Amino acid sequence: MAVSAGRTTINPVGRLIAVLLFIAVLVPGVLLGRAWWLAGGRRAVAAGGVEFAEPTAEGARTLQRQAQHGRRIRRFGLALGVAGVIGSVVMLAEASVFLWVPLLVLGLLAGVLLAEVTRPRPRWKTAVPPRRPRRSEQISGWLVWTMRAVVFAEVAVTVLEWRSGELSDGVALAALVAPVAAWALAEVALLRVLVRPLPEQGADVPVDEALRTWTAHLVTGAATVLALLPLGTLLLRTGIDPDRASQGFDLLPVALVASGFSAIAAAVAVAAFLVSWLRPVRSSARALTS
Repeated sequence: MAVSAGRTTINPVGRLIAVLLFIAVLVPGVLLGRAWWLAGGRRAVAAGGVEFAEPTAEGARTLQRQAQHGRRIRRFGLALGVAGVIGSVVMLAEASVFLWVPLLVLGLLAGVLLAEVTRPRPRWKTAVPPRRPRRSEQISGWLVWTMRAVVFAEVAVTVLEWRSGELSDGVALAALVAPVAAWALAEVALLRVLVRPLPEQGADVPVDEALRTWTAHLVTGAATVLALLPLGTLLLRTGIDPDRASQGFDLLPVALVASGFSAIAAAVAVAAFLVSWLRPVRSSARALTS
């Protein structure tokens, strides 16, 4: 490396190191996308169990009620996002154009989380003595702990930049409240599906397992996206800051930009897989409308 006018210039070897660092920082995002791709196999198995089983009348009604509940609350979330867009236009006029997509995404994901955390308990008889499944039967523990780690990282980055004066109070609070609230709702929903007893009738067990699997993946995915998007934005903003890039730490901006890009790309990938989980659980006995 050569030094000129108080700034470090990267030589060819330094450029190679920067490229390798950039690629290395992208690896966690790729691994997260692969984990969600593998989760599609769990969805296929759970859906297949429902298709090949003959649920009881109460089990079929439960599928229909759960599908209707999910659609209704998600539409409410979309309405909240649209209301937020309208409110931003009224308050900020043309300056609000950059808030439209984030507000819509926030409303849609809030609807997903609220739909899962408020799902009514099935009315079928539960097993006596109560039997409950393990968490590993519903969702990979790697996905759950990744969600928690991403939320922790987003909170840590926000607090550090807030204390250093790089974020205003309003932006910092918005970056903290949304991911933490999403994580809290996700944990409540995960706890609900974990402690709910299994149904008494064996024919309804595949239905119950599929509903638990759907809820676990929906809330985990929604909370992960709501943490990854602000985390990636903050890292990118810090990495491209010209003042920081001129302080002689040439590899630090590279790492920050790569981390931010990886977080945003991972959020888009998880959101794409999340869409496939929005389709309701179906039974060949009584197919539900989409």
